[in-house]
Amino acid sequence: MFGGLGVDGAEGLVSGLDAGARAVWGGQARAYAESFAAVCARPVGELLDAVDAGAGVRLLDVGTGSGNVAAAACQRGARVTAVDAEPGMVELTANAVPRADVGVAALPSLPFADDVFDVVTANFVLDHVGWPRRAVAELARVTRPGGRIAVTLWPVPAGAGHALLGRATLAAGVPRPEHRTVLPPETDFPRTENGVTGLLRDAGLATPVARTIAWEHHTDARQWWRAAESGVGFNGHLIASQPAATRAAIRRQFEALAAGFAGPDGRLALPHRALLATGTVPAPPGRRHDS
Repeated sequence: MFGGLGVDGAEGLVSGLDAGARAVWGGQARAYAESFAAVCARPVGELLDAVDAGAGVRLLDVGTGSGNVAAAACQRGARVTAVDAEPGMVELTANAVPRADVGVAALPSLPFADDVFDVVTANFVLDHVGWPRRAVAELARVTRPGGRIAVTLWPVPAGAGHALLGRATLAAGVPRPEHRTVLPPETDFPRTENGVTGLLRDAGLATPVARTIAWEHHTDARQWWRAAESGVGFNGHLIASQPAATRAAIRRQFEALAAGFAGPDGRLALPHRALLATGTVPAPPGRRHDS
């Protein structure tokens, strides 16, 4: 039993979460690429360093979005396959990264055979899946023994800049949904360094490690608001779904709060933090692998 839901009930709840996440991002590829993609691109170099992505390495990027990881991996000479659940994101990446093999696919079921890739990356993907352990186990399934997996996700609590839009929505009196659907303990994990290393370990990865990356994202306040108002991401989806008067109230709160992050030139310096975690796919008992 899963918290009184029963297995079928838990499966249905998680399936609804996955479907809801995809609905939030549906049709938002271009708006995302022109706004929040720059924030998500910040850890890309460290993500690729963590798996030693280089010439000839067979790399799968899951949840590729607008293709920042795929593009950087190709520049390093990796043989890149990239997938995303949103067809618009796939089209963007295919056009932007012609050297990559790009297609539509979603966790927790990838259309690849076992042991196909040397390394796998998932940049801010585990934030949007309903069964994180299954998702990581699926990443491991398609990775060869001895291969590396690297993931990033937003911690809880989030950085002050990341939380800005949510704070503005709350200050305007808009009821906010939970950070994520409350699920049974079997499906969730703490969004901390220890929590994500435990997740990777539970999914079967060896020697998992995690660390926190911190940076400031510099942007124009009007640009940041326009991206949200267009419906990009979970906060943007919530804001865009409000009546015009409520959106105006949220914007007033946003502008007041954003002033606290403004520099001398008027641009915002928004503090962000992310968790970067890696692990190794172990060899089956009695089977050796290259290190």
